[in-house]
Amino acid sequence: MPKFSANISTLFTELPFLDRFVAARDAGFPAIEFQFPYEFPADVIAGRLEAAGLPGVLFNAPMGNVAAGDRGLAAQPGREADFEASIATALDYSRILDIKQIHVMAGLATGDRATQEQVYVANLKRAGDAAAAAGVTLLIEPLNPRDNPGYFLNSTAMAVPLLDRVARENVALQFDFYHCQISEGDLVEHATRLFGRYRHIQIANVPGRHEPDQGEINFPYLFELLDALGYAGWIGCEYRPKNGTRAGLGWAKPWGIGG
Repeated sequence: MPKFSANISTLFTELPFLDRFVAARDAGFPAIEFQFPYEFPADVIAGRLEAAGLPGVLFNAPMGNVAAGDRGLAAQPGREADFEASIATALDYSRILDIKQIHVMAGLATGDRATQEQVYVANLKRAGDAAAAAGVTLLIEPLNPRDNPGYFLNSTAMAVPLLDRVARENVALQFDFYHCQISEGDLVEHATRLFGRYRHIQIANVPGRHEPDQGEINFPYLFELLDALGYAGWIGCEYRPKNGTRAGLGWAKPWGIGG
């Protein structure tokens, strides 16, 4: 049976961020994830998780200087010190929040792919070792080039060879069906062939990145496939509700979410 976590960076945005934790619980979600918590002290976020009585399962490491155009630091030559500082910050939040998965963003392509790959692999090796000491898994996520032009990592075909070079058990794939559908398609083949490589899944439908029941992807079929494969991780609901979060939860009622 699939286990769904509410990504409160995209769900319940009708409410202030700190009010979304209880809203996710009240809607029936058994877990929470979010993108960037750094606007708030970690102990404040921890208090909201405790008040909601739900585990947190995923968040992102800092992206860098977003105003200056940063979209992550892991594959940015000359930014190794900034990357290490971002991982240190993320691991501090992980410890306080008791969240054991962190998505690490690569950043934009610079045009010298070989150099970027070398930096990316070396950074992930060092970060993976630091995370392993804390019992944390680092995840890399391919982002489709239509929504994320210029991003360094666009497909699972790019990601898997790099993970092989990193060769750390706690550095793995974050598999977003929305991005994969746009970049590569053939979701059943990818989910089956890559099983064991991904530790976290995220969902949204195409087009529009809306609810799983609004678009071209047959999510009930994919959920059955994941059950058959034996996937035991979380499925993060990182979609943009079309007409309000609660109004769009009809898709989740078979799994006890949405009332």
